[in-house]
Amino acid sequence: MSERDRVFAGSIPALYDRYLGPLLFEPYANDIARRLSDLTEGRLLETAAGTGIVTRALASRVLNHVQIVATDLNQPMIDHAATHISSPRVTWQQADALNLPFGDASFDCVVCQFGIMFLPDKPKAYREALRVLKPGGHFIFNVWDNIEENQFAHLVAESVESLFPDDPPMFLKRTPHGYHNRQAIRHELEEAGFSVAKCETITFRSCASSPSHPAIGYCQGTPLRGEIEARGASRLQEATDAATEAIAAQFGTGAIDGKIQAHVFSAFR
Repeated sequence: MSERDRVFAGSIPALYDRYLGPLLFEPYANDIARRLSDLTEGRLLETAAGTGIVTRALASRVLNHVQIVATDLNQPMIDHAATHISSPRVTWQQADALNLPFGDASFDCVVCQFGIMFLPDKPKAYREALRVLKPGGHFIFNVWDNIEENQFAHLVAESVESLFPDDPPMFLKRTPHGYHNRQAIRHELEEAGFSVAKCETITFRSCASSPSHPAIGYCQGTPLRGEIEARGASRLQEATDAATEAIAAQFGTGAIDGKIQAHVFSAFR
């Protein structure tokens, strides 16, 4: 994974939240919040919180006696997230999931939505989650399935790669959709010390009012943008247009919906 794959700055957080939030992340955020609806008290830690999509779902679904600490490595993501939710039981904090600034056994639950793939040392992240969990604590996270099972991402990746045949941008395949082997992930969790309760593959339909929305979201609202601009700053709009055309060719020019698929892991200390 390139170090640039972890950079979410400039206009990326707002575009990410506007275009990819409803398209990709809200269905799975609601799924995670539903799984934790029986958490009645204690402290919940969210790592790689991004723009706070899961945080908002948790704050609305998890009971008021639960305190939520939402963290992310990127301060711009936290700053954007904090503008969307104001709750006395949500605390925002910049933190690295590989070196959490919290004491041992200080949380009842750790949540991470689509963030594990961005961590350069995943086993260390699992050990850190285990360390800060209380005995019997719950760790729940999700990862995207392979890119072929996620239609919009696949079309965007293929169309952008075709513009740069000698040096194709590989962010989407390399990072968001590059960590999906269920058996390997289960093994890493168990090696870290977790008891893996279950892994479920969850499929949703991703809806957008226009084929341009996923194209803008992926090309301009993720680190794919940096890869495109590194090959020519003027080519960002060209890549976005190519992705829009590819999606429209398969799904039409009006409202669209496509398959998205992810694995959800539940593990316990």
